[in-house]
Amino acid sequence: MEKPAFDDVVAALVEKDARYDREAYAFVRDSLMLVLAEARKEHGGPDRQVSGPELVDGFRRLALRRFGPMAGTVLETWGLHATRDAGVIVFLLIEAGVFGRAPEDKLEDFEDLFDFQEAFVAPFLPRSGDAARKG
Repeated sequence: MEKPAFDDVVAALVEKDARYDREAYAFVRDSLMLVLAEARKEHGGPDRQVSGPELVDGFRRLALRRFGPMAGTVLETWGLHATRDAGVIVFLLIEAGVFGRAPEDKLEDFEDLFDFQEAFVAPFLPRSGDAARKG
């Protein structure tokens, strides 16, 4: 059976449930592709199953790489406020037939893996000693 076209699936999902922007779905897909590419490079061979924590770690790294200090703002405008949101998107894409699923996969695998404020805002705040040194 042929997988449905990603853009068509996302358009239908967004029309039915507007919690997440189209870009959020694409970003979750890109995060998965990043993790798979890194695994292929490290271990060789075919693609393997990616766990929720692995995908979310790739999501965090990709957001920081692409958007730097704007990562939190960009993700928020797309409706992504917590790691669980990435999991919800993954499971919506699984239900739509775009992503595969292992029997042990569950939404709870994406719960509270990191705090968005700590991951995307805190690294760019001035350290307390920085202001004193500049002044």
